Amino acid sequence: MSRVLVVEDQTNLRRGMVSAMTEAGFVVEGAATLAEAAEHIKSMPDIVILDIMLPDGNGLDWLSAVRRDKNHVPVLLLTARDSIEDRVTGLDCGADDYLIKPFSIDELLARMRALLRRPSVETPKEVLTVQFQDIQADLMSRTVLRSGRSIELQQRQFELLVFLMQNKNQIVTREMIAANVWKQSDATWTNVIEVHINHLRKKLELPGSTPILQTVRGQGYRMGDAL
Repeated sequence: MSRVLVVEDQTNLRRGMVSAMTEAGFVVEGAATLAEAAEHIKSMPDIVILDIMLPDGNGLDWLSAVRRDKNHVPVLLLTARDSIEDRVTGLDCGADDYLIKPFSIDELLARMRALLRRPSVETPKEVLTVQFQDIQADLMSRTVLRSGRSIELQQRQFELLVFLMQNKNQIVTREMIAANVWKQSDATWTNVIEVHINHLRKKLELPGSTPILQTVRGQGYRMGDAL
């Protein structure tokens, strides 16, 4: 049975989620604060349901710290905000999915099951790095170098870069990116992908150099040599 950590300070909501998840066959622990969550995360849950606004801090800051510790447990954010900027911020901090309050418990359970089925970026075990031109991505440490210079990327940006590098010199559509990086088929992810592409491009490109991350109008994106 999969183990779930629910981090939510609203008592009735937390208890309702714990009850529904338990009935659905999950083993569930609840936390009302980030301090409690920090203790429960040590038991290595299979998935975390995380509210953003908590009494002792911001859930996104806690999530960023979890990712810095190389903990890649799937995390689903609960938030009352639904702007593109808010989604991007949450995903850039390392969230795997988000759900807008108020939500259906059935949808929450469905999204949890989808995240638990989702594989990580798939790469043969013997391949530890991916390289294109002077860009090198280390799949173990999840670090990126360009011409020997370290480039700091958020988790989702790293996964997006690896996918583009694995498909170098090929056009990848937004639908392909949504399916392979976000494991989503919803068309609403288009704007989120565009924002991530723009952020990634700004971090990768060198002044005066030919862009290697190109937008192919009407088709998608391409990481490759100049067309």
